[in-house]
Amino acid sequence: MKRICVFCGSNQGGRPEYVEAAKKLGLLLAERNIGLVYGGAKVGTMGAIADTVLDNGASVIGVMPRLLVEKEVAHSGLTELRIVDTMHERKHLMAELSDAFVALPGGLGTLDEFFEMATWAQLGMHDKPCGLLNVCGYFDNMIRFLDTAVSEEFVRKEHREMIFVHDNPETLIDAFESYEAPAVAKWMDLEN
Repeated sequence: MKRICVFCGSNQGGRPEYVEAAKKLGLLLAERNIGLVYGGAKVGTMGAIADTVLDNGASVIGVMPRLLVEKEVAHSGLTELRIVDTMHERKHLMAELSDAFVALPGGLGTLDEFFEMATWAQLGMHDKPCGLLNVCGYFDNMIRFLDTAVSEEFVRKEHREMIFVHDNPETLIDAFESYEAPAVAKWMDLEN
């Protein structure tokens, strides 16, 4: 893997563990010589992970819509900042630049970006791994929801299993290294 896209918050969240997890993941990426692709902000957990990767000698590519750059939240010290016009362009470019996707705790934007990548994987639009770094149980309720979607037959078990969940960044990245996308159709029952 050359680059991993990390979706995370422009806020720091309510626990110091969220920023620490961003820094720990950033350090791991740098140690493994894996570049970071992220939303391009200098604030929140986004700023924490970018600074850590940069401070440890690895590359960071930020992808940010022009509107947010104009609000002066763009990180000025990145290896590269790609400016796009729309959020859709942002997600498309982030997907193009990355070999895997991780979500740290974050808000609606984090969830939107992560689930779009997971949906594209389900549809076979890419074969890259997707994972949640479950810091302090942040994603526990969402994981239960995904399991309910499987039991209610809205999501195939194989597609649910495409989303890795770990509370340790090393374990998550190690799982990515051996990932093979399942060869299963998206549709549960084409006969009906």
